[in-house]
Amino acid sequence: MSEPEKLERGLGLIEATSLNMTFMVGIGPFIVIPFIVRAMGGPQCILAWVAGAVLAALDGCVWAELGAAMPQAGGSYVFLREAYGANRLGRLMSFLFIWQTLFQAPLSISSGALGFADYSIYLMKKTPGVTAWLARDTDFTRWVVLNYAKVIALLMIAIAVGLLYRRITAIGKISTVLWAIVLGTILWLIYGGATHFNASNLFSFPPGAWSFSWLFFAGLGHASVQTVYSYLGYYNVCNLGGEMKEPGKNIPRAIFISIFGIAILYFLMQTSILSVVPWQEAARSTFVVSLFVERTFGMNWATLATALILVLAFGSVFSATLGYSRVPYAAALDGNFFSVFAKVHPTKRFPHVALLALGATSMVVCLFFDLFSVIRAILAMRCLIQFVGQAVGLMLLHRRWKAERWPFRMWLYPVPVLLAIVGWLAVFISTGRRPMLASLAAMAAGILVYMGRARMLRQWPFEEAGA
Repeated sequence: MSEPEKLERGLGLIEATSLNMTFMVGIGPFIVIPFIVRAMGGPQCILAWVAGAVLAALDGCVWAELGAAMPQAGGSYVFLREAYGANRLGRLMSFLFIWQTLFQAPLSISSGALGFADYSIYLMKKTPGVTAWLARDTDFTRWVVLNYAKVIALLMIAIAVGLLYRRITAIGKISTVLWAIVLGTILWLIYGGATHFNASNLFSFPPGAWSFSWLFFAGLGHASVQTVYSYLGYYNVCNLGGEMKEPGKNIPRAIFISIFGIAILYFLMQTSILSVVPWQEAARSTFVVSLFVERTFGMNWATLATALILVLAFGSVFSATLGYSRVPYAAALDGNFFSVFAKVHPTKRFPHVALLALGATSMVVCLFFDLFSVIRAILAMRCLIQFVGQAVGLMLLHRRWKAERWPFRMWLYPVPVLLAIVGWLAVFISTGRRPMLASLAAMAAGILVYMGRARMLRQWPFEEAGA
């Protein structure tokens, strides 16, 4: 089923790449660095960033082929539906994607908002007026301290939704500005590392750092969960496929430019930080990037750097909310979700009901979850249905579709697809028992809901019995 041309194709390559890269960076790399250093136990943690980039590149091949072939709003919803059969198993797979999106899209948005709130504490502590006010120790100030992260996170989501309530062409311009701030901030951090480079810090490996024992690979797995989280977003352009200009060319280009550009920036940034801040200290630091700037440029510049990082965090919330709001819209348009989500704003031409509902749900998530539990839950819930299921679906489509149906073809097919499947299964296991069990329970509940709904509506697999 092809999507009616309700949305405006107003995003070019620059805007699409900007949205991808602002989504990818966000707050992720700045808050996970200490965890990655602790998990690997030394500067060899840079290997985890390489592992995350390799998996992103392999999976990017899958997204590039599917996105170029099916440039519609909804991304994975459309891909899973077509790969497994629109009137057969594809109905269940696409429904399960929507079901998991009800959980993981608000989790993804709230992770950026909660990360913003956590990192903003650095600025609050450096603001004399605020610290003096909090020191009064009244009932209200105690309430502010206890609920600070939640209040700030809710405010960030509300601002993002307000900015997104406009035409896609205007949003493209906002995303380009945010991208310029992302790029400028990371290049500034890399410059600081280059001008204050200390090789003895960077190569101060502890004994047994390269033992390649099971402990080494366990640490690499746990660290890679965090780096993979920091790369997520290279596929955001696929959710906006119905609003892309020349999607057959621009979607693959935006995906690979985003992955390789961000991978290089992450590698250089992590190298810069560890060359200035000893890894033992970085592993314990809550605001490691701010500490890095203090050592390289001074206290005042550290305040500016923290402010820029907060802009990046907001950019991630902005881009994620935009991309995910198109998923329930696509499902509703297809008759596989509540029809109200298919409504498009009469003048601004965007799915406004889906946007508002997603923003509200993300606010609720912020009230009940902390940041690192959100990160693990995001990856566990997405690995099986979206990433593994989508890769398998691509191989099924290759058997059915002729070459002219594929505007973009990856090199060495199917090797990248098979390696991506193995990589995502490893990430799923590395998230830990609780996130794995929670994601499997959510999947089982989704199957039960689908079966009950399909039986009532006489859809697959009950259409023949009900005929």
